[in-house]
Amino acid sequence: MIHGFTPVGRANHYMPSLKAYSIVKVDRFEVARCSSMYKTTDHPFLIRFISLSIIDEVITGAPKINLQSRLDGSTISK
Repeated sequence: MIHGFTPVGRANHYMPSLKAYSIVKVDRFEVARCSSMYKTTDHPFLIRFISLSIIDEVITGAPKINLQSRLDGSTISK
């Protein structure tokens, strides 16, 4: 999992493309190192959506990834 940031002024533009349990393809974005102050995942990088970013839905109804269940060895559930 990689964390992404959306500028406040663009959030409403991207919301229709971001649906629960869907997998999306993102084109035209920036990659930056994740600051330890704002680190929300173990990934060392984050993506930043820019005005040229495009989000296309690839799969709907994808399996839910449950990060909390890592402790019991299972990470994907339906």
